[in-house]
Amino acid sequence: MQIATAKPIPHIIQQHAEESAILHNIRLLQVVSPHIKLHHLRRIDDRIAAHLDGLAVAGEYGSKICEAALESAGIGEVFVATIRAIEEKDEQWLDRLFALAAAVPEVQPGLISAFGWISAQHLQGIGASLLASSDPFKQQVGLAACVSHRVDAGVVLTSLINHQQPQQLRARALRAAGELGRRDLRFACEQSLTDKDVTCRFWAAWSATLLGNRTSAVEVLKAYSLTINSLQEHALQLVLKVLALTDIHALLKTLAQNASNMRCLIRGAGIAGDPYYVPWLIKQMDEPKFSRLGGESFSFITGLDLAYLDLERDAPEGIELGPNDDPESNNVQMDEDDNLPWPDPTKIQAWWDANKSSFANGERYFMGKLISRDHSMQILKEGFQRQRIAANQHLCLLESGTQLFPVSAPAWRQQRWLNT
Repeated sequence: MQIATAKPIPHIIQQHAEESAILHNIRLLQVVSPHIKLHHLRRIDDRIAAHLDGLAVAGEYGSKICEAALESAGIGEVFVATIRAIEEKDEQWLDRLFALAAAVPEVQPGLISAFGWISAQHLQGIGASLLASSDPFKQQVGLAACVSHRVDAGVVLTSLINHQQPQQLRARALRAAGELGRRDLRFACEQSLTDKDVTCRFWAAWSATLLGNRTSAVEVLKAYSLTINSLQEHALQLVLKVLALTDIHALLKTLAQNASNMRCLIRGAGIAGDPYYVPWLIKQMDEPKFSRLGGESFSFITGLDLAYLDLERDAPEGIELGPNDDPESNNVQMDEDDNLPWPDPTKIQAWWDANKSSFANGERYFMGKLISRDHSMQILKEGFQRQRIAANQHLCLLESGTQLFPVSAPAWRQQRWLNT
């Protein structure tokens, strides 16, 4: 007897496609958010997976819905379509998606994240073909997939670092050398510290530092951290973890000479980890523009969860730091500190007065303790995403050659890796 196959319900399949795209875009923000832990990420990942399963069960109809959504493609739509193309092993569809991403760079994060999301079993053969491709963008995606799945790109990575053109591919290869802990490529990175391309030069210094260089590469990172540029934040995040405290104080003083660096200065004080900066950070909490960032840096030093310990306050009345509902308003920039608690300076000062004897000026603290491998691993498992990103770098700096842990990978995969 032949078993009847249930027909897909159009509006349900449409909902699966739309919801998975929307949730993916939310997830892109969550993986770098200050209020998201791994178990929070697991919740949204399970929802995305359920919608993707619904599309897979719908078979050809689900794929057609995903393909139709590309007529007004965004990052989420490209993510979903790429997942379907990989799972269906549809090379022609995948080639069209690569062509779309090359023509519309704004959607590239969706395609790249799909290769990080998909299970390794679906990438067998595809990953190697991307790395071996003559298309530089496909090779970049192949490298990103290797990093996301913690797979060494082997001799291909070595050859791509030595390629002179295109610069975007070489920059991605230089970055991957550090992410994958390739100590054998440290010298190759050091050779690129004087590269004419600013992006290649930065990622060469970034990776060389992760791989053990504490001299020339660090000097390059210092130069990036002291000038306003698109890579300044990345430079500060790393260089302030390797410099001696005396050098950190000098760097932060230089930053303070330019008022435009105020946010970098506040963030840098938290990265430095010296309790010497705590009284100054508490003062910044009185200024609405910097209050929440000051609270986050305070937490990076002390390890306090301000919301959990009721050390927060309501937002000041009348303050608008992000977009509003006024259609005539020109303010479309997102609030950089969205989802950070508003610290209560009075309560925090009282806590500090009672507990500052537990912290010694001139020492470096990270989340309430002196920096160590065990503590960094604990934060990687239990901390908020921004804290996990910092712990990740500490682990690599403590032992050069350690791979950066993919903190944006699907939560169930991260949990499996962390439990082995």
